[in-house]
Amino acid sequence: MTSHYCLKCGALLEQSYIENSEREVCPGCGWIYYLQLKVGAGVMIEKDGCVLLLQRAHDPWKGYWNIPAGYVESDEHPKDAAKREAFEETGLVVAIGELLKAYYYSDDPRGNGVALIYKADIVGGELRVDHESNAARYFRWQEIPANLAGGGHDQVILEWRSKFTT
Repeated sequence: MTSHYCLKCGALLEQSYIENSEREVCPGCGWIYYLQLKVGAGVMIEKDGCVLLLQRAHDPWKGYWNIPAGYVESDEHPKDAAKREAFEETGLVVAIGELLKAYYYSDDPRGNGVALIYKADIVGGELRVDHESNAARYFRWQEIPANLAGGGHDQVILEWRSKFTT
């Protein structure tokens, strides 16, 4: 287990049972470290009945497919993060539409989180991949690959596909 230090006084945190959970607490000043969910934002980009997926170039889930998405910065609105991530990862400028759904995930080795997924329409740019992806491709619902990334991506993509099979 990694050692953590108090953000107020710098003392080494100790494990303690507080508020019905095991938590790290500062023995000097009493500051409590609350481990919280990561918040991500992503986009569903559809074109001619297909969805845009990216093939991951790095772990976790290297070689698996995901939607354009990433973590929300602390000073950023989730819609802005979704737009930023779409551009960074695909080169596409998008208009963010409605919030489709919030997906909870607990399978990411970087931590549990919530992914906020927005509908997005392309308004500019040219499709390309960045350093995070090996490929970008539009898939019809029948072509969705079996190797889908976790972290909520698999849930989003499979739910999209289910629109066509039910």
